[in-house]
Amino acid sequence: MLQQTQVATVIDYYTRWMQKWPTLQALAQASLEEVNQLWAGLGYYSRGKRLQEGARKVVSELAGHMPRTAEALQKLLPGVGRYTAGAIASISYGQATGVVDGNVTRVLCRLRCVGADSSSPAVIDRLWDMANVLVDRSRPGDFNQALMELGATVCVPKSPLCGECPVKQHCQAWRRVEKELAFASQKLLGKAPPVPDVEDCGVGDCPLCPPATEPWDSSLGVTNFPRKAAKKPPRAMRTATCVLERRGCHGAPEYLIVQRPSSGLLAGLWEFPSLPLAQDLQEEKEREELADHLQAWIGRPVAAAGLQFIGEVIHVFSHIHQTYVVYSLHLDGDVTLDPALSPSRWVTEDEFHTSAVSTAMKKVLKAHEKQRRKESSPVKGSKRKRGAKAQGAGSPCPGTQLSIHAFLRAPTGP
Repeated sequence: MLQQTQVATVIDYYTRWMQKWPTLQALAQASLEEVNQLWAGLGYYSRGKRLQEGARKVVSELAGHMPRTAEALQKLLPGVGRYTAGAIASISYGQATGVVDGNVTRVLCRLRCVGADSSSPAVIDRLWDMANVLVDRSRPGDFNQALMELGATVCVPKSPLCGECPVKQHCQAWRRVEKELAFASQKLLGKAPPVPDVEDCGVGDCPLCPPATEPWDSSLGVTNFPRKAAKKPPRAMRTATCVLERRGCHGAPEYLIVQRPSSGLLAGLWEFPSLPLAQDLQEEKEREELADHLQAWIGRPVAAAGLQFIGEVIHVFSHIHQTYVVYSLHLDGDVTLDPALSPSRWVTEDEFHTSAVSTAMKKVLKAHEKQRRKESSPVKGSKRKRGAKAQGAGSPCPGTQLSIHAFLRAPTGP
């Protein structure tokens, strides 16, 4: 759960998960639907699926016994990579193996002035070599957790707390900062010392050193390390989605949700009927394609003109900038769903929120409800114009402008 996700976000999910499935055996008996339902909103849904697959394999193929080494964990359990295997083996079973996550990468790159792209395979392999050499053989789990905590609380990405760092005297990035400061102060005093030497491995074209085209930035200090490659912009996608609504048996609205394929983005989750769109598609064509898609679900023609446009909902995944073009359609009478298509069902609003739906779909329903409230709220009357009398006997019709003569005329009657 902590992969790519902050602790504060994970805590509630972890608590609910452990209460529902306190053992591997309990998790192995759960359905993927239950797993996705409890994971809903946490993101990166393949993690939950892999976690359950791993539990099932341990129970069914490994007699309920977890592999106890990093090598066996990575080889035998689906979804377990190098970091997860090292963390479990060292923390749970005391194997003297290192771990490298984002926090450890940052600490090691600063300790050793690794200025090359920290996401490159060559640098990653060298960092793992360093971690395996550094790990304390007698307390590997404690050491690895301490190293990760150092990166999470002290050696942070921005504004690191170097003054509080317990390993500052070993940090080559810190030494580099001190040398640069000394060089700058001497230069201000009119002295001309040689350019400060920089620690290196003594080999030309070192794969760990900063590129010659990227000089030291004195304003960054130790945060010159690690260097990361520029992120690719997320891929833009447009999807038409329709909130299909009917009146339930108790008068409350019900919504049609369908299940996504078992692989790919948001695998196995439930959503409103949706259709990927071409980027340059005209609105009229969007409606027509969505109407055809809905017809396949409900088994009867859908008029494109009957689709009410709600608005656009934007949701950013790790690698996709997704725009949902949201429509709504109210259905009268019974609707027979085609069982040959993906699983589908009608749900109330409460059932929707407890189903395995993504955060993006919750945004879509929220936009729909906002539009419905806007349409049902009474239109506020405009303020009465200055000088107009309240409507009553002998009063002009609402909105009629009084003449100056009538306004200045003395009132009549008692």
